[in-house]
Amino acid sequence: MKRFTVIVSLLLLVFFVPPAPQRAQAAEERYAAAVEADVWFYASDNENSRLFLLPATYYVKVLSEGETFTRVEYLTDDAPYQKISGYCRTEDLLFVDYIPVRPFLRKEVTLSYTLPQTGGLGGGSFSTVEKTFVYYGHRYEGDTLYYYVLSGDTFDYIPAEKELEYEKNTDCLDYLAAQSASAEAEKAQGGMNASAILVICIACAAAIAIAVLVVRGKRPPAIEDHED
Repeated sequence: MKRFTVIVSLLLLVFFVPPAPQRAQAAEERYAAAVEADVWFYASDNENSRLFLLPATYYVKVLSEGETFTRVEYLTDDAPYQKISGYCRTEDLLFVDYIPVRPFLRKEVTLSYTLPQTGGLGGGSFSTVEKTFVYYGHRYEGDTLYYYVLSGDTFDYIPAEKELEYEKNTDCLDYLAAQSASAEAEKAQGGMNASAILVICIACAAAIAIAVLVVRGKRPPAIEDHED
């Protein structure tokens, strides 16, 4: 009887154990990508607290997922960079099951300012000054483009002439393409139909019946041919 139990258990494992997931969810950290260029980073969980548009194809670190807003972090405390906490709309994010190699855009921008020439002392040696900022994202206010930046410990907006150019991530795009391909394949296949399930059940039943006969020391009955 013990042998019978072992055989049946092995058969059930062969036929009914679901396949292991291809990617394991990281327990320590979870990330979500801003695939498009229209994902807002909010100061709080309401529409009136928009700060900036996240750089497309980069990520936020997920702190807690909500139905409408997800609490997130962007960048890290690594001078001159500084992490910022806020929210994104849950439906705007692509949640992934891997830890990205380059989750955040690490970009600094240097802007030149020309001081007004008002006359007086000096030869005008310092009529132009430059200042470097850490770039977080951008937004438009009317027709004016602004960068959301950090200088020291201060976050603020600075006007800009054009949107920043930067290298895009490809891992989230590849992940999205794989997800779409998998969905299309599943849709085309239609999942396991009733006939396939019935065939598996019959095969299992036949295998169990043979196992029972083997355990009992009996041979399966021969199939007789009947001629009219």
